[in-house]
Amino acid sequence: MKAIWKKTAAAALAGLFMLAAAGCGSGEKKNSQKEILKVGVAGFADNLESASQTGGLAVIRYGLGETLAKFGKDMQVVPWLAESWKVGADKLTWTFTVNDKAMFSNGNKVTAEAVKSSIERTLSLSVEASDWARIDSMKAEGQTLTVRTKTPLPGLPGVFCDPRFSIVDTSVRDRDIPHLGPVCTGPYTVKSFARDKAVMEANSHYWKGPVPFKGVEILSFDDPHTRAMALKKGEVDVAAGISSGDLNLFKDANAFRISERNSLNSVLARLNIQPGRPLADQRIREALAFCLNRPAYCKVLLRDTFIPGGPVLAPGLGYGYNELMQLDACRRDVAKSKKLLKEAGWKDTNGDGIVDKGGKNLEIGFTIYTSQAELPLLAEVVKADARNVGIKINIKAADYNAVEQAEKSGDYDMLIHTGMTLQAGSPQYYMNMYWKSNTNGNNPHNTSGYSNVKFDALSEALSVEPDPAKQKQMTIDMQKILLEDTAVIVFGYPKTNIISSAAIANADIMPCDYYWITGDWQRSK
Repeated sequence: MKAIWKKTAAAALAGLFMLAAAGCGSGEKKNSQKEILKVGVAGFADNLESASQTGGLAVIRYGLGETLAKFGKDMQVVPWLAESWKVGADKLTWTFTVNDKAMFSNGNKVTAEAVKSSIERTLSLSVEASDWARIDSMKAEGQTLTVRTKTPLPGLPGVFCDPRFSIVDTSVRDRDIPHLGPVCTGPYTVKSFARDKAVMEANSHYWKGPVPFKGVEILSFDDPHTRAMALKKGEVDVAAGISSGDLNLFKDANAFRISERNSLNSVLARLNIQPGRPLADQRIREALAFCLNRPAYCKVLLRDTFIPGGPVLAPGLGYGYNELMQLDACRRDVAKSKKLLKEAGWKDTNGDGIVDKGGKNLEIGFTIYTSQAELPLLAEVVKADARNVGIKINIKAADYNAVEQAEKSGDYDMLIHTGMTLQAGSPQYYMNMYWKSNTNGNNPHNTSGYSNVKFDALSEALSVEPDPAKQKQMTIDMQKILLEDTAVIVFGYPKTNIISSAAIANADIMPCDYYWITGDWQRSK
C-alpha cells in the first residue's frame, strides 16, 4: 500500500509579542486571558437541544448539562445528580434519590418533580430514549423519584447516563433552546452558540461550588491540522481529537499534556442496501469487504493508533472480538473479491480497469466528512484497494452536519460513521439503532434497508434475558450475523485523546467520550 499521509509543515512562532502600553494594560490582560479557557474541537453540533443525539452530546461535552448518573473511568455507572438508587424485589420499581444540593443554573432547586418533568420531556422528544427506558410510570416526592418500567431493566441507571437524559428545568418556557440550550445544572452556561464558536460563562449557582474559569470558548475547526496548530501556537488551551499525524507536535511534556486511551468507538462504513443501490447485492458488499487491507490501514497509515476492524463492537467491551476476527468475513482475500464480482456478472469489458455490466461501470459513492484527519485518508486507501479489483469509489466530502443529514435520509451508497459502539450503556441499543429492522418507520436510525429476522429475534430475546453469560453469547451471535451479511464494514477502533497546554490540569479523556469539559478542569497550580 502506497503511503499517502502528507503532513503540512508549520513555521514556529519566533518572537515574543510585547505590549507597548504602560501601566495597567499588560497585567490585566494576562489575568483576563487566564480566566477564559479556550478549547478546540471538530464541529459536530448545530444546536443545543439536549434531547437530540448531537445536541445532547454537546450539552454534556461543553460542561452545560448533567445526568442522574454517569460512566466512570472503568465504565461503571456512578452517581451524578442522583446520589443513590436501588431496584425493588419486583425488578420493575426503581427509587432514585436526587442530591439535595443540586441546583439549576437559574437558582431553582433540582427536585424529584423537576427530574420527572425533565425525563418526560426527553421521552416526548426522543424515540430512542423512550425505547431504551421503557418507563411505565413515575412518581416524585421531595428528592425521591420512583420509576416503574414496563419490563425488568437492570441497566436503567446506564440508560439515564445518556446525554439525551440531561436534567433540564422545564419550568422555563421562553428560552431559545437551539442557540442557548436548556437551563441545566453544569458548571457553565451559554452566552452564545453557533456551530463554529460557542461562548460560555461560569454558572454562579453551580451546586458543587466555585467554577474554575470565568468563561469558556469552544472553537470549531473543520480542518484537523488547523486544530492541532491552534493548540501548538497557543490559540487554544485544549484540543480534542488530535490526529495521529499531528501527535508528534506535542511531545514536549513541559509544554503539553497528552491524555490518550483506547476508545469504545469505531470508524465504519454504513452500507445502503436498498433496492437499486449498488450494494443491494450481497456479493458486491462481500467483494468490497474482502478487497480491503484493514490491518495495514491501522498499522501503517494510522500508525498503530487504531485496532483493525471487523465486528461492530469495540474490543474493549469484551464481546468476542478475537473470536469473531477469525471468521472469513474479517479476512482480506483479493482473489475471492474478484471471483464474487465475476459471479455477480461484473467484468471489465472495455479495458478501463473498472468492472461493468449492461454497459454501466460498478461505481459506489462514499460520503465522508473531513474534520477528522483519518477519514479522508481511509477513504483514499479504500478507493485504491477497491480500484485494484475493479470497483470505482467516488468520494463525496461534506461537513459533518451534511453527512449526518445524508445518513438520516438514506441518501448514500456508503457513508462514514464514527462513534461509540454502545448507546445508553448498552451495546444492544447501539446495534438495534442501526441494524434492527425499520418496520413502518419504527427504527428511523436504520436507513440502510438492512433487515434480518434472525438478528431481530436475537435482539428481542436479549432484551429479556437475565443471564449475563447468555447475554454475552447473544451479543456475539448478533455481531456474527452482521458479518455474515456484510451489513457494515468496520475499518477500526481508534484511540482517543485530549491534549492540553501544560498550564491546564485534569483535562483527561474518559473511556466514554461524553465527558470533556468539567468542573475539574483548571489552571495548573
